[in-house]
Amino acid sequence: MKPLLIRGGTVINADREFRADVLCADGRIAQVAPSITAPAGAEVLDAGGRYVMPGGIDPHTHMQLPFMGTVTRDDFYSGTAAGLAGGTTMIIDFVIPDPKEPLMAAFRKWRGWAEKAASDYSFHVAVTWWDQSVHADMGLLVQEEGVNSFKHFMAYKNAIMCDDETLVNSFRRALELGAMPTVHAENGELVFLLQGETKNKGITGPEGHPLSRPPAVEAEAAQRAIAIADVINVPIYIVHVSSAESADAIARARARGQRVYGEVLAGHLVLDDSVYRDPRFEFAAGHVMSPPFRPKGHSQMLWRGLQAGYLHTTATDHCTFCAEQKAAGREDFTKIPNGCGGVEERMSVIWHEGVNGGRLTPTEFVALTSANAAKLFNIYPRKGCVVEGADADLVLWDPQATKTFSAKTQRSLGDFNVFEGRTVQGVATHTVAAGKLVYADGDLRAERGAGKYVKRPAFGAQFDALARKAALEAPIPVKR
Repeated sequence: MKPLLIRGGTVINADREFRADVLCADGRIAQVAPSITAPAGAEVLDAGGRYVMPGGIDPHTHMQLPFMGTVTRDDFYSGTAAGLAGGTTMIIDFVIPDPKEPLMAAFRKWRGWAEKAASDYSFHVAVTWWDQSVHADMGLLVQEEGVNSFKHFMAYKNAIMCDDETLVNSFRRALELGAMPTVHAENGELVFLLQGETKNKGITGPEGHPLSRPPAVEAEAAQRAIAIADVINVPIYIVHVSSAESADAIARARARGQRVYGEVLAGHLVLDDSVYRDPRFEFAAGHVMSPPFRPKGHSQMLWRGLQAGYLHTTATDHCTFCAEQKAAGREDFTKIPNGCGGVEERMSVIWHEGVNGGRLTPTEFVALTSANAAKLFNIYPRKGCVVEGADADLVLWDPQATKTFSAKTQRSLGDFNVFEGRTVQGVATHTVAAGKLVYADGDLRAERGAGKYVKRPAFGAQFDALARKAALEAPIPVKR
């Protein structure tokens, strides 16, 4: 691979921005300096008037996901290729074992599917049941496969929902292993109850979906998971925080000193629940995901959480089902496969609404789209930072360029775009993955299988702090 010199841009990291050239060689960043002489045979890319930032990390995607009797349209190649076109150079996807399926067997299955990925990838592994084999497999995954996070679904009763006993056992094991527990926070029992009550009222269309999953069921589950993590003294990461109540629960816990981290989806930052009352079934069903889009006002509270620092990462929950698949729930909203796209659009949506909207600085944008995820999942500064020695995953960003989103022009194989017709200012003009130019001014050069699996070390910095705290606060018996 010939060296690549990015010349004349402004480098933006999570801590500062500065004028510098960036030289990439052998898949790594070889040099960052005010002026670099191009090595013999190097490809030179003019970044004048643009920012040079770490490639985006989407910590929540579902490529090639088997769900509700069907499989998402985007596989690991098409989904990661779409991500590259939007400036995202790494995803963290999910291994989701079936009930009673061994974790290691599910992990090997997903690793096989992901070999076609065009960008780097890693996995959270879901704990969907519990016995001693799960306990053992968690150890193998952390110590041999570089998995340092485990997912817990508190929803989807009679399928993959965790009960409290499983949560407690898994959280304790995660603490022993130095892995981050993550949770999908919705009270599955209440969702199940409300789904039945909503249908009994004759509401069977997509408008029933948000009625069966109100903000309170998310807040209750978030508070419960946070409380369990607090007792066990383990950090916890709440995925797709969608409501003001859940954001408040995280803020309160962090104000007490608890290590709780929150993730927000791009869609929840800009859309509201009016989409479910559209008379077109295909349109309303196209927005069905869990948690659902919320009433007006909730998105503003999510933005405040990002600004205040008690929400930490942005993601997409990219999970594409086409209209034919969504139509399975035409007469029953509970049968609509849950999921929306967004891996290609996330960074531009957040720049446009965040930076252009005066909510974020460019350095905060980098933190929320790459650096914070890299830190929380212990791959920083290999990822999420433009620094010598890091992986050469970069995006050239034109803050003046505009783009209008549409299902007709997206790279995703889905046939629906929740950001349809939205024009944004601030787009990726070039994407570099492992030192190679993979997207250039609309020309997508993604290669099947070019992505690499990224192992993530256990025991991130937060575990050391928690261990010190536990040692200092260890109870001692009373001598009588």
